[in-house]
Amino acid sequence: MLAAPARLGAVRLVCVDGPAGSGKTTLAGRLADALGDAAALVHFDELYAGWTITGAQGRLQAGVLGPLSEGRAGSHHRFDWGTRRFAAEPVAVPVRAVLVVEGCGSSPRALDPWTSLRIWVEAPADLRVARGLARDGWELEPEWRRWLGTEAAEFAREDTRERAYVR
Repeated sequence: MLAAPARLGAVRLVCVDGPAGSGKTTLAGRLADALGDAAALVHFDELYAGWTITGAQGRLQAGVLGPLSEGRAGSHHRFDWGTRRFAAEPVAVPVRAVLVVEGCGSSPRALDPWTSLRIWVEAPADLRVARGLARDGWELEPEWRRWLGTEAAEFAREDTRERAYVR
């Protein structure tokens, strides 16, 4: 990854995308850990305004990608799922050789000019839902079921799986 061409200023953008519960966060964390101080990690679900992908890409571009492309640190406001609003304190995103962004919808076509690597992660639907509900709580099953449609529409619109370099 460090030998790949940087397309976001001096940064190599890696997008780890796929359906909820497929293992994106685990893979992205392991990649960032393997790269050590050369990597920064952003969780795309911190940019959602609740159970919607709408607006997350704009927040990523404005707060993180724009500054990094200019050699400056970026930041974003983390969505607090408990209070259902964005936190007042920004999360700093330092300039590193690699920025790993993981989450459903994190690799839209609009980011292609800056993306060095797109990774698609998937797992069987029943396993993904079971993982998600075990993590988030069974009381959120209606939201999870609705989310499955939201992410499927996003993946179809963006042709996400087929555009991935690695599956």
